[in-house]
Amino acid sequence: MKKALVLSLALVLGLGVASFAQTLSGSWDTTVTIVPSPVSLALESELIVTYAVSGWSFTSDTVLTEEGWDSQDFTVEGTLGAFTLGSTLEFDPATAAFSEWDVTGGLSLAGVTFDATFTLVPTGTSLEIEAAGTAGNVDVAIDLTLGDEQGCDFDFSGVVITVDFPFCCAEVSSEIEFTCTGFDHVTFSVGGIAIPNLPWVSIDAELTFTPGLGEAGGKTLVLSPSFDFGATACFDLYIGQDSTGGEALDPLVLGDIEIYGIGLECTISGVQFIGVSYWGPDEGSNPYVTYDAKPSILYGTPYWEAYQIGTTDDGCCGPFAFDITIFFDEAGLMMFDVAEVDANMSIQVATQFTFSMGIAIDLTEDPAFTSWSLGFLVEW
Repeated sequence: MKKALVLSLALVLGLGVASFAQTLSGSWDTTVTIVPSPVSLALESELIVTYAVSGWSFTSDTVLTEEGWDSQDFTVEGTLGAFTLGSTLEFDPATAAFSEWDVTGGLSLAGVTFDATFTLVPTGTSLEIEAAGTAGNVDVAIDLTLGDEQGCDFDFSGVVITVDFPFCCAEVSSEIEFTCTGFDHVTFSVGGIAIPNLPWVSIDAELTFTPGLGEAGGKTLVLSPSFDFGATACFDLYIGQDSTGGEALDPLVLGDIEIYGIGLECTISGVQFIGVSYWGPDEGSNPYVTYDAKPSILYGTPYWEAYQIGTTDDGCCGPFAFDITIFFDEAGLMMFDVAEVDANMSIQVATQFTFSMGIAIDLTEDPAFTSWSLGFLVEW
C-alpha cells in the first residue's frame, strides 16, 4: 500500500512538473574588435539566460568588456491573478555594489488601468502611481509621483493629470501639473490643423498657462508646422522647410522649401543597391527647420555620400549576408573623393550559432587599415 502511495505521489509530481511548461533559453552575443594602429583590442560580450515557468520568466543579463565584468542585471516578470508584476535588480560588479531596484505592477479593473513603479537606489526611493480610463469621448490619466530618489521617504514630488476630449471640431489634449511648490502649469494642445488648399501642411498649436509675472509666468501660444510631401517615385528626395516665429506676438512665417539630398534604393537579382547623396544637417540640429533625418547609412558619419551593395543568400549551412559600403568625403584627397570602405558579413553556421566579421579601411588615415571585428551569436 505504501509503495502504491509513493508511486502515485511520484506520478502526480511528474505530471505537475510537466504542466509547468518550463523553458530555458538565452543568447550569447560577442564581438571582438582589433585596431592595428595603435594596437588595441576591444571586447563586448553579453550573456542572457531566461528561465520561464508557469507564466513567469527569470532573466540574468551579464555584460563583459575588455575591462572585465561591466554590468549584471536580474529581471523577473509574470502575472499573479489580475496583476502583472515585474522587478529588475541592477549591480555594479566592478565595485560589488548595488545600483538600482525597480518594481512595477499593473491592474486593469472596470475599464480603468492602474500602474505603479517603485524605485530604490542607494539611500533613495520613489513611487510613481498612474491611472487611466475612458468615459465616452473623454480620456483621463493621472500620474502621481512620491519621492525623488534623494532620500528614503515618500515625500510628495508631483502629480500630472492629462485629459483628452473633443471640443467643437478639434481633439484637445490637456495636461495639468502640480509640484511641491503648488500649481505649475496647464497646457492645451491640438494637432493637425489643416490649411485650405495646402494638404501637405498642417499646424500644431499649444497654449500654456503658468502662474507668475513677466517671463516667469503668464500665457504662451506656440504654433508648430508639420510637412508631409508624400511619397516619391523611384528616387528619394530629402526635403526641408524653413519656418520662423509662431510664439507670442510673432507670426508664424513659412520659408523656402529646400532639397537636402537624393537617394536611390532597389534590388536587382537578389542584390540590394543603395546610393545616397546628402548635404543637409543632422536631424534636430536646427529647431526652426523641418527636414528628413540624415539617411541611415550616412547617419553618425562625417561623409556626404555613400554607395552600398548587399545580399542575403543561402549558404552551406544557413543564411549568408554580406554588404560593402563606400563613403565619399567632400574635397577628399583620394581619387573620386573616396574616403572609407566598410565591409561586413555573417553566416548562420547552425540554427543556434551565427558567425560575423567586419572590416573598416579609412583611406584618409595612415595606416588606412582601421579595424577588424570578429563576432558570434549563440542562441538556445
